[in-house]
Amino acid sequence: MIKLLPVSLLALLPVSALLAQTSDFDTPVTHAPGPIFWIIYCVVVILMIAAIWKMFSKAGQPGWAAIIPIYNIYVMCKIAGRPGWWVLLMFIPLVNFIIIIILCIDLAKSFGKGAGFGIGLLLLPFIFYPVLGFGSAQYQGASAGAPGA
Repeated sequence: MIKLLPVSLLALLPVSALLAQTSDFDTPVTHAPGPIFWIIYCVVVILMIAAIWKMFSKAGQPGWAAIIPIYNIYVMCKIAGRPGWWVLLMFIPLVNFIIIIILCIDLAKSFGKGAGFGIGLLLLPFIFYPVLGFGSAQYQGASAGAPGA
């Protein structure tokens, strides 16, 4: 009887006290993003498309490839000197993380930048892709096949 007492006391508590999903407010707090968010979002998307377009053009690839979803990864593989079938590896969970890290580093090396810049491409793409596309970096050929790469 004594061991059942704590369990029976839990049954007396109101359910809302036990669940973190409940709220004391009567109205739901689901607000859609405002117009400022959408304006900034559109500016960032257009900037990224333009930067990748320019990067592809610098590497001698068609710039319009930046707006084609899977083909743009294929073109990035070609710019970095990796085989085109690496695009298929991007569909494998957990393997895709490793592939994108290697691809970003090789992409940076193809434009004469270091591995740190490649990590920047991975972690802060909205800053590093415009630097690569609009900056003074020149395409130096595929880095994956180069000695010491």
